[in-house]
Amino acid sequence: MSQRADESDRLRVLVCDDHALFRRGLQMVLDQEADLELVGEASDGVEVVEKAQELMPDVILMDVRMPKRSGIEAATAIKDELPHVKILMLTISDAEADLYEAIKAGASGYLLKEIPIDEVADAIRSVWAGQSRISPSMASKLLTEFAAISKASEEKPQVPTPRLTDREMEVLRLVAQGMNNRDIAKTLFISENTVKNHIRNILEKLHLHSRMEAVVYAVREKMIEIS
Repeated sequence: MSQRADESDRLRVLVCDDHALFRRGLQMVLDQEADLELVGEASDGVEVVEKAQELMPDVILMDVRMPKRSGIEAATAIKDELPHVKILMLTISDAEADLYEAIKAGASGYLLKEIPIDEVADAIRSVWAGQSRISPSMASKLLTEFAAISKASEEKPQVPTPRLTDREMEVLRLVAQGMNNRDIAKTLFISENTVKNHIRNILEKLHLHSRMEAVVYAVREKMIEIS
């Protein structure tokens, strides 16, 4: 970006990873982005909770497996105290359990460290804008997890579910495939704003707070099928 963003408009980013070399790499990336500001670093799950309360970041980049306290435990604590903060897990762990627990802890994204590092800045912006970012390989594992939830709920008595429009169901299915708003808009030939409106309506109707919660709910209630 050619012009430096106004100080107050820049997204405040806190980085938490127990590897100093990886933190340095992220710092180099963030330093090149006019609208992003690295406000602090933490090396374990205890320190990041303290730094989050001290520095009040907008977005936290966090590893899953760290000393003293895991990133998932730290995310839970941070979201309890600072619910507005967006948390983006950036990890080598491709375990389904870690992915699912991170989402339950309130993470807005789950990216593997194998992604090109220059994609991190875009991921930070998108989670701050309310989107979910999941590495494609993890999105397929998420669907597997959802399928297991759906199967486990087969014996439960069915209750009436809120009525979603056909278009809202289409959007929900694409969210379940790990698509971001831009990709959903292109697929359905509608604007990104329209996609945002549909997602907001879906969450309101289902009385939920995030895209991921909506997909889990929809699978559990058999509103969508997982192939």
